[in-house]
Amino acid sequence: MTTADRTAVQDRSVPAKREVRPAGRGVLRIGPWVSVPVRRSSVIAAVVTLLLLCGAAVATLSMGRLGIDLPDLPSALAGDATGKNAFVLNRLRGPRLTVAIATGAAFGLSGALFQSVTRNPLGSPDVIGLGAGAGAGAAAAALFLPDVMPVAVGALIGAVVAMAVVFVATGTGFRSPGRLVVAGIGVAAMATALTQYVVYAVERDKASALTAYINGSLSARSWDDAATIWTVLLVTLPFAALLARPLSVGEMGDDLSTGLGARPGRTATLAVVLSIVLSAGAVSVAGPIAFVSLTAPQIAKRVTRSGGPHLVMSTLLGALLLVLADLTAQQLPLFDDLPVGLYTMAVGGAYLGYLLLREWKRPV
Repeated sequence: MTTADRTAVQDRSVPAKREVRPAGRGVLRIGPWVSVPVRRSSVIAAVVTLLLLCGAAVATLSMGRLGIDLPDLPSALAGDATGKNAFVLNRLRGPRLTVAIATGAAFGLSGALFQSVTRNPLGSPDVIGLGAGAGAGAAAAALFLPDVMPVAVGALIGAVVAMAVVFVATGTGFRSPGRLVVAGIGVAAMATALTQYVVYAVERDKASALTAYINGSLSARSWDDAATIWTVLLVTLPFAALLARPLSVGEMGDDLSTGLGARPGRTATLAVVLSIVLSAGAVSVAGPIAFVSLTAPQIAKRVTRSGGPHLVMSTLLGALLLVLADLTAQQLPLFDDLPVGLYTMAVGGAYLGYLLLREWKRPV
């Protein structure tokens, strides 16, 4: 047997190497630039969450005295609604539901991006003063420019100003998560003081309306509001998808991610900017609704058992949480359509209580 024959026999006896992947995992590729690790459990959780969201949306449109009857709902959604059904779908509940879905999704994704950067389960845009700045801007518009500037525009300006102050105060922009949180707490305290002053200074009727807005409200939303927040969400989603893999690598630490070719400083800055844009867009149409951006990423992390906040699940769970909170606000008979932000505060308070109990149970 010649040397070539022996080599051929050896090659046939050695099995070809195959790429081994962990069970239940795959990679979702979108073009040549986006590749996202996917787990089977995460896909199942996302499908279940999406089904729950559809169920909550149907309940929002059909429950209550003014709800659309379930047999009439498909034709109404197809554009054949008339009379009361047309009013409920086009003016009363349709825009409100559409705004709730996109706003909750924006808050959830915003919180996931921010928590990925800070690596802190209590990190959210609320912590860095964005919500408080939006409330102060809304309050200032109501007090100083009541007939000139809409409250929503004032809220957007207030959020932008608050983030500009935080950017300057840190001395490093948005690249240092620790300084970002400290500066945000200070800005939030000053903004809250201004808001409380305005609430006491304006007339009682205006103060009631302003209080509802700064607590977060979905009442009397329009299709223009829906177009605004959906535009913000759809524009930012591709950029968030591009950041998915760098953020996953960044969970291993700055030194290791730098060694793997990532740029943690640039990734952190882009993630914070996207988080601010999403939160500012949501605040402009619904007010500073609290705790959705805090709780949705943490629930997503536990549902998917991922190492860090899961962007897709955080987006879906944010939408689900806000739609359920708004459904409760509309249908709970004990209260008369309270601002939806009060219900999300209750959920957030329960979540913080859970974290505290978990810390108590840990051995010292």
